[in-house]
Amino acid sequence: MRATRLAAMGLLLAGGLGIGAAALAQAPAFNPIRTRQDGQLLVLGSFIGMRTGLMHKLPVKPYAEPAMAIARWMEQYPTLFPPGSDKGDNTKALPAIWKNFAGFQKDAADSAAAAKKLAMLAKADDTAGFAAQFKVVGQTCDTCHKEFRAK
Repeated sequence: MRATRLAAMGLLLAGGLGIGAAALAQAPAFNPIRTRQDGQLLVLGSFIGMRTGLMHKLPVKPYAEPAMAIARWMEQYPTLFPPGSDKGDNTKALPAIWKNFAGFQKDAADSAAAAKKLAMLAKADDTAGFAAQFKVVGQTCDTCHKEFRAK
């Protein structure tokens, strides 16, 4: 009886592994260019929402999580530029990224730090501080785009 149960469990496990392997085999390949483009669109949407809120003098506290999401995205962003991801999918990434990867990483880290501060100011509901830091975050984006992104 015990041997039968063990055999049945073994078959279930093997079947599950087979199904999992088949699902992985059919999964589309990871596309770093598309991932970074889609992520940047989400960042842009958050940024537009924050700018609109500031223009209409809305409370800034609700922007704490979107600002932190931008910070976390920027912490991960450099990992989406592996060698060979410089062509295809209408990428605007310039070769300077791979030539000066340390500089690119620094710009991303600066953006992440600025966005973290933005999140803290939002959480504190500091509208004046948030408005000033919002400009700083935008400047960190511009700094990176000038050197590393085609127009």
